[in-house]
Amino acid sequence: MEKQNPMREIRIEKLTLNIGAGKDQDVLAKGMKLFTALTGKTPVKTVTNKRIPEWGVRPGLPIGCKITLRKKDAAEMIKRLLDAKSFTLEKGCFDNYGNISFGVHEYIDIKGAKYDPDIGIIGLQACITLERPGFRIKRRRLKSKISKKHIITQQEAIDFMKKNFNVKLGGEEQ
Repeated sequence: MEKQNPMREIRIEKLTLNIGAGKDQDVLAKGMKLFTALTGKTPVKTVTNKRIPEWGVRPGLPIGCKITLRKKDAAEMIKRLLDAKSFTLEKGCFDNYGNISFGVHEYIDIKGAKYDPDIGIIGLQACITLERPGFRIKRRRLKSKISKKHIITQQEAIDFMKKNFNVKLGGEEQ
């Protein structure tokens, strides 16, 4: 049996949860309350940088909220989110760089989440970022590029999710 190279091991870097509210501040307040209830952590408001008069958006206006979870918190939340999706993801949810994105239509589908009449029914987006050891080189001060052989492909991300979270691929063309 060959020894696996530890630098090729894939792991979860982070899980980012996002709710886009647009210019509706009521939806934004509900989203902030939902993230606090789901994770026990304080979410961050996202603000716009552009002015789009047709949408009523101007720079500095809060248009959504997000929260980032890492390590053990991320793994536990991923299990809960995938349970809401019946552990089934489409192939289109996986990109070519180790990112997985999907939405949950109603937060009450998430295991452990209870309906709150103040929040109502609201959905959220989840983005899972995978990485390998050595990916720090793209975040450090002296930036370098990651080799093409070291980038996580779509198939490697699918295999990782199947192995670690028992994810089934839905909508696969035979």
